[in-house]
Parts: sequence; structure tokens; C-alpha cells
Amino acid sequence: MKIGYPCINWTIGCKGDRTFRLKSYSDRRLIDTVTNNLDCLSKILTFNVDHNLLFFRITSDLVPFASHPVCQFDWLTYFKSKLASIGAFIESNNIRISVHPGQYTVLNSHDSGILARSIKELQYHADLLDALGLDASAKIQVHVGGVYGDKDKSAWRFIGRYRNLDDAIKRRLVIENDDRSYTVDDCLRIYGETGVPVLFDAFHHELNHSGSSSADGLADITRTWQVCDGIPMVDYSHYKVGGVAVNHTESIDISHFERFLAATQPYDFDIMLEIKDKETSALKAVEVARKDKRFFHG
Repeated sequence: MKIGYPCINWTIGCKGDRTFRLKSYSDRRLIDTVTNNLDCLSKILTFNVDHNLLFFRITSDLVPFASHPVCQFDWLTYFKSKLASIGAFIESNNIRISVHPGQYTVLNSHDSGILARSIKELQYHADLLDALGLDASAKIQVHVGGVYGDKDKSAWRFIGRYRNLDDAIKRRLVIENDDRSYTVDDCLRIYGETGVPVLFDAFHHELNHSGSSSADGLADITRTWQVCDGIPMVDYSHYKVGGVAVNHTESIDISHFERFLAATQPYDFDIMLEIKDKETSALKAVEVARKDKRFFHG
């Protein structure tokens, strides 16, 4: 079990998700921005290794506009050496990596333009992970998408489009249960038709489930992960106290996290903390998890 957080580190004083306006695009601006983002990513990963935070979600903004038609610059070749160096650091320190394209990446959309842009966005993420030299345990996670008035037809539309994806994307893609539309059971049915692994989102499961506990959900999704996929990934958060139920909390509730670890024995998985204060809560979670026999001591 490894513990991590997504995209941004608030401690080290650099921002690895810098971007710019589309209308101000130029190759020079892209090069300068990506150079900054990769330098910051290196600093974040070094911080994480020093603090035994060995699971990290790389921001989708690492290469701004990479999937947009405006970007004709061959960033993969230009940054080949730098990406390979970062990838070697990731591998030598046994860090688990994931990426999570944004909400407009919707494979089952009725809109052909959205579908085309979604596939390009997935290709960008696959190209990035390949350029880092990472194996198939580095995953691209997506939601199934919309219901569009008919969940069964929409799920089948996802299945058909998944089957037509390039193998470089399919080998990395995982689907997660969401807080409104697609439960763990829904995702498992899609897995049955595609073999795509299911990432368990504990927070979403609390909000949208089929009567099963977190332990039951984990038991079900564990079988969807093959050896080449690595151990299952779990997204963890909990309600914001005093806030709207669908909002992620600002910082970790240690007692809630302890109960989650206890309830999910004996299943092994890597935990992505989707909590707003990022590494601050992740460091607290590591201290709790050190007492758990599943925890990986780097």
C-alpha cells in the first residue's frame, strides 16, 4: 500500500501546472511553460520520496494544449531526455503514477466533437506516460460519462468506443465509480464486457452505491486488476464537515481514515487522497498507515 495526493504540492513553493491563454500560444511559450512544469514535477517527486509519499497523480496541465490543434510542436521529442530522466527517478524510487483527464473527457458522449477531443486527450496522457517509460501500472482514470436518459445504452456506447481505442490507451485506462450515475456494480458490468479495471472511489461509493460496503466494493473490484496493472487504486476522501455532501474535505479526518483502513482489511491497494490540502493530509495518512501491515515502507 502506497499513499499519495494529486497534482500540486503546497509546501515546496513551485507550481507544476502552469498554463497560459490559448490566444497567446506560441512554441516558445509552450517550451518555457513545460520546462517550468517538469522542473517542478521533479521537485515534487523528490519531496514525496523524502516523505514516503510514493503515489502521485501528475497534472493534466503538465503540457498545456497538448491535445489541442493549436499545438503542432513536437514536445515529445524536444523533452525526450528530460521525461526519460524523470521516469527513471520514478522507477528507481518505486513511485506509482496516475493521471486523470478532466471532466470534458467523455467517451460515451453523443457529440462527435467531444468524442474526438476526448480521444486526443487520452492519447496525450498515454503518450506522456509512455515517454516517462512507465509500465502499465501507471494508469489513466476516467469516469464512464453521462447517462443521457438511458444508462444501459450509454454504458454500451462506452463499451463500443473503448474497444476501438488504440492499445496504447487501453493498456492504461481504468474506470471509476462516480457520485451520481455509475456505481461500482455498473462499472463491473462494463469490466465484464471490456476487461477494463475498476478504480474504487470510496467517497463516491458512500454517495452512490448499491447497498454494498466499502469492503464489499473493494472485494469486487480487486478481481478486475491483473498482475500487469499493479495492485488496485483507490481514491479516498470524505465529506466536508458542515458543507455540501458532495464537497471533498479540506483536511483529513484521522478517525475516519483509521476506520476506512480497518474496514478494508485484508485488501491491498494504493490510496490517492483527494483532499484539498494535498501533501499535508497525505503526511498524516502515512503516519496512520505505518501501523498497517499492508503499508509499503520505501
